[in-house]
Amino acid sequence: MEELILSFIEFLKQYSYLGLIIALTFEFVPAELVLPLAGFWVYEGDMNYWLAVIAGTVGGTLGPLTLYALGRYGGRPFLIKYGKYVFIKEKEIDAADRFFNKYGAGVAFFGRFLPGVRTTISVPCGMAKMNVWVFSIYTFIAMFPITAFYIYLGKQFGPQWKDVGAKAEEYMLPVAGIIVVAIVLFFVVKKTRKKTTA
Repeated sequence: MEELILSFIEFLKQYSYLGLIIALTFEFVPAELVLPLAGFWVYEGDMNYWLAVIAGTVGGTLGPLTLYALGRYGGRPFLIKYGKYVFIKEKEIDAADRFFNKYGAGVAFFGRFLPGVRTTISVPCGMAKMNVWVFSIYTFIAMFPITAFYIYLGKQFGPQWKDVGAKAEEYMLPVAGIIVVAIVLFFVVKKTRKKTTA
């Protein structure tokens, strides 16, 4: 199956950055496979790093929107019945449900950093009819560093880009923690400056 997906991604490469966006729009195509490969293309000089990151982030935001729409308009019974055709299992939907119920709308951001929840977290967001713009913004903010990280590793690993997946998983939660701290500091500094200028 992986070879078939790789052939599909290689076919889309002819469309350059647009092809990267399209590949990531299909949720059955793992980003963990596409992004390191894009990093290898950067290594080979076929793509620019930052343009690949932007394209990857856009595609990584559009893809979850399809699952969000399925959750919102199809509901749980539809996904349980037909999810297997896009490699979504009932136990993954259950895990995403529990995570959403526990942490609320913020899962559209944090869920992206967790293996086993990353893809399916869009489903309960849709079923809960979360605001689509809030969902998209959270997803985009999360996908940008994830995309940059995977493409960077793919570039560094070069011809061994297939080894990126296992290595990257070790750093996903620490990366999320750093981002959260940075966001909190940003708002604290902003609030402090407003008080001092008032």
